[in-house]
Amino acid sequence: MLQDITNLRCLTFEQSHNSHVTEDTTVMKFVKLFGRLNSNIIGMIHVGALPGTPLHRSAVPELVDQACREAELYQQEGVCPVLPVGVQVLAANNQTALAVALAAGLEFIRVEGFVFSHVADEGLMNACAGELLRFRKYIGAEHIQIFTDIKKKHSAHTLTADVCITETARAAEFFLSDGVVITGASTGVHANPQELNEVMRSVQIPVLVGSGVTQENVDDYLQANALIVGSHFKIGGRWENRVQADKVKRFMEKINKLRNSKPKTT
Repeated sequence: MLQDITNLRCLTFEQSHNSHVTEDTTVMKFVKLFGRLNSNIIGMIHVGALPGTPLHRSAVPELVDQACREAELYQQEGVCPVLPVGVQVLAANNQTALAVALAAGLEFIRVEGFVFSHVADEGLMNACAGELLRFRKYIGAEHIQIFTDIKKKHSAHTLTADVCITETARAAEFFLSDGVVITGASTGVHANPQELNEVMRSVQIPVLVGSGVTQENVDDYLQANALIVGSHFKIGGRWENRVQADKVKRFMEKINKLRNSKPKTT
């Protein structure tokens, strides 16, 4: 995939990012991974319930086959031509996710609870940045990028009510996050476009949108470095259903048209 981005030495941050980008920056690593700076689309695959969990029904080979079919569908529809693959393991099993990514040859993980404690629907989540980064170094996985949720969905943030989302983003940047993820209140609920713009102005690392992006509202989020889309691609807009090919196709047709039009300013 790197042969397609050989002229990046002179790349500069678009729109809200104005600093010069060099090859050793977090942004350059992101661009090398995804192939472009803004409006990358990451198609979410929700793996079915695994053995031992209350809703487990399907054999593991069937779960694997379904996940692979959805990945192939995303690639066929141009969701991300180079198809970098990452993983998230709920609930805040971030070291497990790193270990899985290293063993499977994946490129990134999505992490919750990186900075600032909060109360999630799974229980109390304590900040893990230092411990997680030391673990990444210990197992030799420093090439795996860590994208970190801030003020994440499915959580109460009363504990940090005096810390705004931009302060949280700057803390994540200070603790060496490879990119921050903003979300709505829950899966499928859209993020606040104003918060996106504020966070992008506050940090010099990639900013991703992690929930609620649809064909109807994607115009509001094109300035983000990446959009994680899951529920919108599923039958009935439900995260637990299978990916619907025609929804992916229509979404990507709109994205490609928007990418070729005049970029939005923030």
